Amino acid sequence: MPFALRIVITIALALCGAGMLSAADWPATALPSAAKGQDPAQSEISALQLRLDSLRQQISSASGYTQLEAPQNQVQAFILDIDQLSNALLPEQAQLSAQLSVMGNAPADSTATELSGIAQQRASLTARKAQADATLSSLAGLKENAIELLTQIAVIRRSLLENELTLRTPSVLSPDFWAPVFAPSSQDLQRLGVFADQVAQATAPAWRSGQYVYTLFLLGLALTVWIPGRRYAERGLTWLCIHRMPDGRLRRSSLALASVVATIVCTAAALQLLLHACTRHLPLPPMLVTFSDEFEKVVFICVLVTGLSRALLSTDHPSWRLPNLSNPLAEALKPLPKVLACTLLVLMTLVQIILAAGISGQIVTASRGIIALAATLIIAVALLRTGKIRRAAQASGESTPAGSTFHGLVYAFSCVATFVALAALVLGYISLGRFITYELVWILIIFCGFYLLIQLFRDACDYLLSPKNPSGKALAQLLGISDTRLEQVATIIAGFGRAGLLLLAVVTLFVGGLGTTMDQLARNALNILGGGGLRNLNIIPGHLLNAALAIVIGIYLIRSLGRWLDHEFLPKTNMDPGMQASLSTLYSNLGYALVVLVALSSLGVEWTNLAWIVSALSVGIGFGLQEIVKNFVSGLILLTERPVKVGDLISISGVEGDIRRINVRATEIQLSDRSIVIVPNSQLISQNLRNVTLGGSAQGVATLELLFALDIDPEQVKNLLHDAYTEHQNILDRPAPFVRFSKLSPDGITLTVTGYVSSPRIVGITKSDLLFNILKRLGEAGIALAKPATT
Repeated sequence: MPFALRIVITIALALCGAGMLSAADWPATALPSAAKGQDPAQSEISALQLRLDSLRQQISSASGYTQLEAPQNQVQAFILDIDQLSNALLPEQAQLSAQLSVMGNAPADSTATELSGIAQQRASLTARKAQADATLSSLAGLKENAIELLTQIAVIRRSLLENELTLRTPSVLSPDFWAPVFAPSSQDLQRLGVFADQVAQATAPAWRSGQYVYTLFLLGLALTVWIPGRRYAERGLTWLCIHRMPDGRLRRSSLALASVVATIVCTAAALQLLLHACTRHLPLPPMLVTFSDEFEKVVFICVLVTGLSRALLSTDHPSWRLPNLSNPLAEALKPLPKVLACTLLVLMTLVQIILAAGISGQIVTASRGIIALAATLIIAVALLRTGKIRRAAQASGESTPAGSTFHGLVYAFSCVATFVALAALVLGYISLGRFITYELVWILIIFCGFYLLIQLFRDACDYLLSPKNPSGKALAQLLGISDTRLEQVATIIAGFGRAGLLLLAVVTLFVGGLGTTMDQLARNALNILGGGGLRNLNIIPGHLLNAALAIVIGIYLIRSLGRWLDHEFLPKTNMDPGMQASLSTLYSNLGYALVVLVALSSLGVEWTNLAWIVSALSVGIGFGLQEIVKNFVSGLILLTERPVKVGDLISISGVEGDIRRINVRATEIQLSDRSIVIVPNSQLISQNLRNVTLGGSAQGVATLELLFALDIDPEQVKNLLHDAYTEHQNILDRPAPFVRFSKLSPDGITLTVTGYVSSPRIVGITKSDLLFNILKRLGEAGIALAKPATT
């Protein structure tokens, strides 16, 4: 039989039977039951040790980069099982310790008597606690070994990847590249026949007499769920979004998500039905278990490609489209994701059959090169169509969409990656070309998926927290905040959510790859996000909610008590307004610092683990933060020693005005024209400062300097000026006002009149009144001011 015909028959059998199976490896969380006569804990530890040894053997026999991916996931699941078993034993250990502490130690005196029941109970509890301690110690040792094994896997995978990427084989343009595919050896044909026989044996019981009708029913049901079921599910979710979601961007995002969810759920249900139809009688052999695991990953990738493309392109309903794409571009790209998904499904399934059957490495390399070549050509076609439509749009003068710079960077990156992949395939670096192609497809999938999630989260925040919508109005009334503050909260939450999703996207790019299932992605992401970095800070993801509640409740209490101090308690005291403002500001600063400490304690952060942060801050303070710290300390000094206080009239560095507010970093000074000057607190401490109202008894000085002609009667003018000052109500009797002969010059006689007022704040208005009065009196007396000489 020709090799190509054998391949077609094998693919058909695999797709109808074991190929559509979900992972059938042993359950990661299932532990063997205890053997008869053996301690259950020791039996579980022995089973875990055997499992770890099996993983070590599997890793040592791996010869390729991809062959270590499954063992790596199994080691991670092994660590999770150890953590679950340890967490189950910790309460028992704590309970035994508490019971032993209640019973106390055994009597030290050998002659002392003790009830035999108490002694037996103490001995039993001691033995059980020793057993629990030993079990936990053994589990800790196994976990440490597993973590070391993960590190070794990473080193081995890195080395194998470097070897594969630098390995040069015949080019895709060379006949030697295609020769193993069209003329396979007899051994490869024999191995493929063994695989086909195992597929036939695994699916044979489902087609026996009395079973084939039920099998046909399950297969038909799976096909119905996969094709028409997906369509009806999508229509149902679309109806719910249209009639139950509010009109606007949130509905559009929900419609896109509904399309993806319907595709993934229906495909998963179809796979489970096929699993039950074909393997409900006998377990799968190891060869088919490996194939089914890898095929599940292939189906997952293809489903994501088709689901995300249909949701984001939305050619049937352009108004539902999330990205800013033109209709011609969406129509041009519409068939390509389906072609890419079908190509990957067929070719990657073929590769998994070859790998599971153990066919020679030349055919494996050739098949991987064919996948990379086909996927790269499809991506190149998509890029060419995109570039053609963009150039046509620019030539017609159409406006470029917002964010075109980012779109241009993505387009340029894809073009460069595609060119490098094609060049690698032509030059014979098949593994390098395949690696670049797979990573490019994976990056595009992650980019599209998280773009959808970010848009959905942002639209949900904008709707639920908008003061224009019922939910936002109810939330504003419940919390007692203004509409502006609610919009700020919505913006902050949307920003933090977007940042978190972007961080998760970056993590997903590193922990996953083409051929990774959703379960593996979630497990790997949680291992990183909740792994070594957070464990060193003793942060548990479950404590994040406690920290958030501590922050919200703490801020609410600080503001409530602050309003009570400002409006009820402090106004009833004998303190001056400046002292009241200082106490209120100091209380707020200390309260917010306490809230931060409580939030860190809720997270479980130990200050000993933050020594590196303190060291980094000390260096930063010494160089870049010294001014901020200096102003902060100066602000605390101003609030405690109070050399100046709110309401004082001060003069510093040519700035004169009233202190309006003393903050932690700077002080606000209000000038006479109602403008605000912000002065750093350090200047108020280190520079010469004139506080006009510090003692509470400061007087203002109203001084006028007038120039008269040489022919006036000085005594008459002196009496006139003195009477004007004396009769004004703001001028004090003591010290008494006086007139002084200041200057005699060819231009005239200069007289200066000075008087004192009760406060510096009324100097300006008093001088204005005096000038009006003096000019009136001078006019009535026929005395004129001197005119300046002209040149």
